[in-house]
Amino acid sequence: MHRAGAGLSAFIALILAMLALGACTTVRETSPQRTATEQLLISTAVDRAVERMDLKIPAGTKVFVNADQLEGSDGKYAAGEMKDRLLRSGASLVDDKGKADAIVEVRAGALSIDEKQTLVGIDTFDAPIPFAGQAARIPQIALYKDRVRQGVAKIAALGYSTKDGRPIDIAGPQFGYSHQYERTLLVFFTWRTSDLPEERKPNLLDVD
Repeated sequence: MHRAGAGLSAFIALILAMLALGACTTVRETSPQRTATEQLLISTAVDRAVERMDLKIPAGTKVFVNADQLEGSDGKYAAGEMKDRLLRSGASLVDDKGKADAIVEVRAGALSIDEKQTLVGIDTFDAPIPFAGQAARIPQIALYKDRVRQGVAKIAALGYSTKDGRPIDIAGPQFGYSHQYERTLLVFFTWRTSDLPEERKPNLLDVD
C-alpha cells in the first residue's frame, strides 16, 4: 500500500514537472458565451424534438406561428425549426395574424445542457505563492476522466382556429436529446465521440 502511494506521488510529481517545463503561446480572442459544441448540442436536441411532433394542420392552411413564449437564440432557433416543420407538412405561413386561418403557439419546457463528470486524479485548485500575496492556478491532473454532456429540448405546440378559437390540434411535449462523450487518460490522451450530425464536406471530384 505504501509503495502504491509512493508510486502515485512520484507520477503526480512527474506530471507537475512536465507542466512546469512546458511552454505555451496564448492568443486572446473574443468568444461568445457558449462554445459551438454547446450550441450544437441544444440545436440538435431541438431538431429531434420538433421532428417528432405531429401537429395535424390541414395542408394549405394559412398559419401564423406565435413564438412569444420562446426566448433567446435557442428559442428563435426552435421557432424557425417549427416553421420549417409546418411548411414541410403543407401549411402556408403568414406574418400577419389577421391573414391567418390558424395560429400555432410554440412553447419550450427545456432548452439546456446537462453534464456529468467522473474524475480520478486531482481537480483544478489554487495554490498560495509564499510572500506573493496571491495564488497560482494548478491545472487539473486527470489520471482518468469521463465527461458526458447531454443537450435536452422539450417542446410543445397548440394549433387553433382564428375564427372561433377552437383547437385544431395539440402536439404534447416532445423530447429531443443529443450527446457528447469525452474521455481523458493519463492527462494527455483525450478522445471524443458524439451523436451530433457531421457537416458533409464537399467532394472535389463532384461535377455539377
